[in-house]
Amino acid sequence: MSDTQTFPVTGLTCGHCVGAVTSEISEIPGVTDVSVDLVAGGTSTVHVTADQQVSPEQVSAALDEAGNYQLA
Repeated sequence: MSDTQTFPVTGLTCGHCVGAVTSEISEIPGVTDVSVDLVAGGTSTVHVTADQQVSPEQVSAALDEAGNYQLA
């Protein structure tokens, strides 16, 4: 069963940021879909759908890999 979790993320400013974050979070085991509600220069919302729970630590590590992005 898939479950969607939302995470507030800061540091995203453009489509390139969204692509980088989406790519890295998609590599977390169990993740089936990632969508981002971009708020340029503010707090964006990242929706992560997975067939298992994804921890904030996993998301934070993926954000670090993607660039200068952090959980809000």
